[in-house]
Amino acid sequence: MTADESAEYYTLLCDDPPHEVVLVDCGPRETDVILALRKLTGLSLWHSRVLARQAPFIVLEGLGDYEAQSAVSMLRNAGAEAEWRAEPEPREHTAPSP
Repeated sequence: MTADESAEYYTLLCDDPPHEVVLVDCGPRETDVILALRKLTGLSLWHSRVLARQAPFIVLEGLGDYEAQSAVSMLRNAGAEAEWRAEPEPREHTAPSP
């Protein structure tokens, strides 16, 4: 592709956009949330504990609709406040004009 050509991207209606899972708050049952984080991410207990205490943060990215809902359900059942949302579409970043 040359400098004069530009690429255009389209999202088809049948495409499932990637979703991300966000841990908003650990909640009162920190141990249960840590175990759920460990199961979802495959991290050690120590790393899961560190992450749980740094809420809010993105736990997982690039998931389909069903996987994101399942992950949020697991975190909520453990006592955490979590949400899933569609990842923002990649856009070309440009400097603001003066």
